[in-house]
Amino acid sequence: MIKLENVSLVFQGGSVALSNVSTSISEGEFVYLIGPSGSGKSSFLKLLYKEYFATKGTVEVVDMDVTSLPKWKIPILRRKLGIVTQEPQLLEDRTTFENISFALEILGYDSKEIEAKTSTLIDLVELHESVYKFPYQLSGGEQTRVSIARALASNPLLLLCDEPTGNLDPNLSIQIVTLLEKINRAGTTVLMATHDSSIVNRRKKRVLQLNDGKLVSDAAQGRYI
Repeated sequence: MIKLENVSLVFQGGSVALSNVSTSISEGEFVYLIGPSGSGKSSFLKLLYKEYFATKGTVEVVDMDVTSLPKWKIPILRRKLGIVTQEPQLLEDRTTFENISFALEILGYDSKEIEAKTSTLIDLVELHESVYKFPYQLSGGEQTRVSIARALASNPLLLLCDEPTGNLDPNLSIQIVTLLEKINRAGTTVLMATHDSSIVNRRKKRVLQLNDGKLVSDAAQGRYI
C-alpha cells in the first residue's frame, strides 16, 4: 500500500524535512505517525500525494510509483486517496450535505447517485442532525466529520489524516479516532499523523515515530532505528 525507500526531502535553502526514511505500510493497517511539531509528519504525508517531491529515494503508494509520476497523473493518484487535514477547509456557503455532495459532483456521479451516496456518508459519520447546517453552525468535531465524509467520497484505498484531532478537546478526539477505526475495519487503510500521545497510548496500533526528519522507531515491529 505504501513503501518508502531511503527517502529524503530537502527544501530550497537546505532545510531538511525528511532524512533517509524507509518504511512500508500494508493494506488494511491502521498506523499512527507521531513526533513533535517540526519532526516531518506533514512532509511525510505530502510526499504520499505528491504535494512535495522527494529529493532522494523512491515512494510507492497504492501500486503507483509516486517518485516518477508525471504531473498529469497526480489527479489519478489522489482519486485513490482520501485526505483529511487539521483545518477541515469546508465551503462556507454550503451545508453539510452540499459540502459532501460537491466532492461527488466533481467525480462525475449523477444526481441520484450523489443523493444516495451522500446520505450513506452522512450516516457513516453520524451527522443526521446537521445535514442542513452551514460550517459556522457546526462544532469542531462536526466539521472534522464532514471533512472525513468528503474524503471518503471517492471510495479511497488509503485515508491520510494530518492532525485531524489537533483542534479538538479530548472527548471529541476520541470520537474522531473511533470513527477512523470504524472506517479502517470496513477495509480502508488509515495513516494518521498526530502529536497527541494520549490517543496513541489508548490504542493498540502500529506507531511510526519521526524526530528531526528521521524515522526513529516502529513500535509494531518492536525495532528501533
